[in-house]
Amino acid sequence: MRMCCLDGFPVRELQRWVAGESLAAECWQALADWELRDVLRAKAFGVTVDNAIATVQARSHLLRSLYPAFRDLCQALFSSEDEGNPLAMLWSLWLPLAMDLTAQRKQLNRPLVQGILGAQGTGKTTLGKILKLTLEHAGYRTLSLSLDDVYKTRAERLQLQQQDPRLVWRGPPGTHDVSLAIAVLDRLRQPAPGQTIAVPRFDKSAFGGAGDRTQPDKVADIDIVLFEGWFVGLRPIDPTEFDRAPPPIFTEADRCFARDMNVNLQEYSPLWERLDRLMVLYASDYRFSQQWRWQAERRAIAAGRAGMTKAEIVHFVEYFWKALHPELFIQPLLSNPQQSDPQPVNLAIELNRDHVPVAIYCPQDRQTSF
Repeated sequence: MRMCCLDGFPVRELQRWVAGESLAAECWQALADWELRDVLRAKAFGVTVDNAIATVQARSHLLRSLYPAFRDLCQALFSSEDEGNPLAMLWSLWLPLAMDLTAQRKQLNRPLVQGILGAQGTGKTTLGKILKLTLEHAGYRTLSLSLDDVYKTRAERLQLQQQDPRLVWRGPPGTHDVSLAIAVLDRLRQPAPGQTIAVPRFDKSAFGGAGDRTQPDKVADIDIVLFEGWFVGLRPIDPTEFDRAPPPIFTEADRCFARDMNVNLQEYSPLWERLDRLMVLYASDYRFSQQWRWQAERRAIAAGRAGMTKAEIVHFVEYFWKALHPELFIQPLLSNPQQSDPQPVNLAIELNRDHVPVAIYCPQDRQTSF
């Protein structure tokens, strides 16, 4: 069984710290030792033997000031504050990730666009909310933007579905307004002084769940853009890969659909070139997505909202696997990273069934360590 990234975490020290107590030198050393224990994770976040103590102390100051607001957010995001050990996750992933983003923003000397790739249920939305809170607490104006926000209009998608009846759901390559997305990111990356930028938003509840564009948000002086989506950053693969594709791509019709979506993916390459970096949230077993989506539907139904049945969930998730299968498109980014990739993955976060990380690393560091 894979070890959890949080194993042995010195949670008592941090609980005392956020409660307002001072920590003795040995407590700081315990936190520093824990940081260095996972070599790949430490390297991904720039923690070394020489800077470990200074790193944990700098992180701890942001933690203490942020924690009350973070605790309130956890009550809204999780069924209980203990789910997924939020304090440990905040310290081990969300805080160092936010601090890394601020460092990159300073080096870039213009707004930073961080791509976030993750299949359904991997926690992209939760990550975005926590990062936004953390970054803004650190003084950086942050915008969360989803690939969903740049869907084509309902009228355009109805016309598209008439042309290709296989596009029964919004989401696959070809259902987005790529030109709009490029224009928005270009304005965000190189804003004119004092410029207000209209950011598109999508209302998934409109037209009985078919969804449509809604009023855009108006933003200005954005420092960091978190651009997330279920295939953000993915590029076309060799079409012969579909000759031996994994389940649920079984039939020739399935393979034809997968090849066509692969072709459609080419249209997104100019959009991915607007990303400064790319991180990946992925399940140690891609089939966890069905379980996670079913859990989300049950929560929605319990809250009195409409939701799909378990059989409908299976069909829905498999539809997206048939379009862009995680084993064909995501795994190569992690197992065979290339320096020549336009946007090499800067961080990979592997999740177990309970959404807890079992590995946090830079794929190129992992490749050179073997």
